[in-house]
Amino acid sequence: TAFLVSQGIVAQFYVGVQSGIGNIQSDINGTAVGNRLGGALKVGYIYSLNSHFGIGSGVEFSQYKHEASLLNPSTTLSNFEVDPATSAFVYNVTTSGYKEKQTLHAVQIPLFVQYKTNINKGIDFNFRAGAKYFLPVKYKIKSSAAFVNGAAYYPDVNLYIDDLPEYGFGGQGNYTASGEYQTKGILMSMFELGFTFDIGKKNALYAAMFLENGYGSILDQDRDESYIGYNPTSVSDRKANGLYSTDKNAKIRPIAFGLTLGWNFK
Repeated sequence: TAFLVSQGIVAQFYVGVQSGIGNIQSDINGTAVGNRLGGALKVGYIYSLNSHFGIGSGVEFSQYKHEASLLNPSTTLSNFEVDPATSAFVYNVTTSGYKEKQTLHAVQIPLFVQYKTNINKGIDFNFRAGAKYFLPVKYKIKSSAAFVNGAAYYPDVNLYIDDLPEYGFGGQGNYTASGEYQTKGILMSMFELGFTFDIGKKNALYAAMFLENGYGSILDQDRDESYIGYNPTSVSDRKANGLYSTDKNAKIRPIAFGLTLGWNFK
């Protein structure tokens, strides 16, 4: 459906889907990542300024699926904790076979300029460039490991504890836990290059390649945490904080590329 607004500007509505590689980029050393498919559902409109240029906006619902693990499976990661007696200690966590499955859901608000030109009867070339506000809704993690060991070192008294389960120090087999990263919104750049094919007088099929790149970090936390949390009463039920929580200043940003298919209503 198309309609005229003031100054005779035409608004073209569209719906679409996009699918491809959805990568959650990290600058944390010692981690390995696996790319997973990501995708989005989108709806929006484009105001045509003239026969070639238009301005578009809308709303998109995206999902990223990602995996993270340790480059060296036997690496020990450390951070500071405080026990129930308010004594500070270094918490050393070593795991075997640690894996982290991540699922990120987000709302995206795009604003872009479109250039189009006719190249054949019923076929237009399209190029879109602009920015998106990327707002994470939920960033969930599922952690697992064949074995987890949490040990404490009290530097004030030079004391090392690795086998005191009732105080949270010791080993645990077949670890599984779920958690969630705290997040904030960032800006992304966006580019699309494709074609529209007229399907009758009032509709057109849109097919394009896309590239999106996030700037800043979606991670929002005020302190470093152990990727597997400290439980002061047991070696079980340890919280899954996730590998990215080990550095509060880490830059965690989405990058995606792939194909877009859409349906335009003229």
